[in-house]
Amino acid sequence: MNNLWTDTGYVSINKNGEQLCGDKVEIIGTADDCLTLVLADGLGSGVKANILSTLTSKILCTMIDAGMSIEDCVDTIVKTLPVCQVRKVAYSTFTIIHIEHNDTARIIQFDNPNVIFLRDGKSVDYPIVSRMIGDKTVLESTVSLQLDDTFIAMSDGAIYAGVGKTLNFGWQRENIVDFSEAIFDWSMSAKTISTMIVDECNSLYEGEPGDDTTIACVKIKKRNPVNLMIGPPSDPKDVNMMMNLFFSKEGAKIVCGGTTSTLAAQFLGKPVNTSIDYCDPEIPPIAYVEGIDLVTEGVITISRVVEYAKAYLSSNDISAPWANRKDGAAQIAQMLFEKATDINFFVGKAINPAHQNPNLPINFGIKIRLIQELAECLEKMGKHIKVSYF
Repeated sequence: MNNLWTDTGYVSINKNGEQLCGDKVEIIGTADDCLTLVLADGLGSGVKANILSTLTSKILCTMIDAGMSIEDCVDTIVKTLPVCQVRKVAYSTFTIIHIEHNDTARIIQFDNPNVIFLRDGKSVDYPIVSRMIGDKTVLESTVSLQLDDTFIAMSDGAIYAGVGKTLNFGWQRENIVDFSEAIFDWSMSAKTISTMIVDECNSLYEGEPGDDTTIACVKIKKRNPVNLMIGPPSDPKDVNMMMNLFFSKEGAKIVCGGTTSTLAAQFLGKPVNTSIDYCDPEIPPIAYVEGIDLVTEGVITISRVVEYAKAYLSSNDISAPWANRKDGAAQIAQMLFEKATDINFFVGKAINPAHQNPNLPINFGIKIRLIQELAECLEKMGKHIKVSYF
C-alpha cells in the first residue's frame, strides 16, 4: 500500500422543473485499492433519463470493477437499456474513471465532454485511443498517476450552461478548463472542486438549469490520518491506556467533551484555555490545549457535524455552511470531510452524570448513535474508518 489516496466527489443539479436528475454517478471500490467511478447521462431528462443513467452507471461500475472488458460492458448496456418509445433508441452517454492502486488511471469515454486532467494545477493533454465497439465510438486512455493529479468528468449540461442567457454558445470545455485552473488549490477536496464548478454552471443558467448538470471529480491525495476522541472510558483505570493509544497515533488530534478534554490536558500536563467566543450561538465554544489540534464540546457539537455530513453526501447540495465558519462543529467538518483520509475514533463508554438529568435530551445511547452515524457517513465519503470503544 502506497501513501496515496483516491478522493472522489460529485455534485448534480436537476434541469429546471424536474424532480429527478437524468445524470447518475456510481462509485465502487476503496480509495486505497482499486476504485471505479462512472458518470452516466441518460437521453432526455426526468424519469426516463434517470432510469437510463441509473442502469448504465450501476451496470458499468459493477462490470468494470469485476475486471470485465469494455466490449462486454457496452454489449450488456445495449441489450439491457429500455428503448425510448418516442425516439426508438436506448441511449446513455458515460464516462468511466478506473483507478488501480493509486498509481494508474484508466479512462473510458462515450459521448460525454472529454475529461479534464489537471497536473500541478494545470490542464495537460493525455493519450486518447478511439475505437469502435458495435456502432459506438469509445475513447480509451491510460495515465500514470502522481500526487495531486485531478480528473474532472462532466455531463453535457456543463458545457451548455448559459446558452441563450449569459453566454451565446454556452460554457465551452476550454472555459471550464480555465475556471478549473483558476480555482485549483492543493488543499481542495474532489467534492469542493465539483461543487465550485457546478455552482458556476448554476449561476450561468441564472438558477434555472436548461439541462441536468453533473461534475464528478477524482483527485489523488496524500494519506492524512485524523484521530477523534470523545468520552472517558467506562473504567477510570483505563484512562492512561486510552490516552496513550490516542496520542501515539499519527495525525491530527480532535478531543470532544468537557470531561474528556480535561483528562487529555492532565495527561499532557497542559492547562485547558476555554474560549467565550460563540461563533455560532447554538454551538458551545471551543477550547485550547497545547498538543491537541482542536478541543470542542461533545454531543451538541457532534450532532451538528452529523447534520453537515448528511448534507455533504447529498449529490445536489451545493451549499457548505461549515466551509468558512470557525465554530467547533464547522472545524471538525473541515478536518474530517476535506482533509482526512483515515479517521480513528476513540469512544469512551463512561456515562456522564450530567446527561442523566431528565430535562436534558442527551443520554449515553445518543452519543454512541451519533458516532455510529458519523462513521457511516464518512465511510460513504470514501474514508477509512476505525472505531475503538473503551
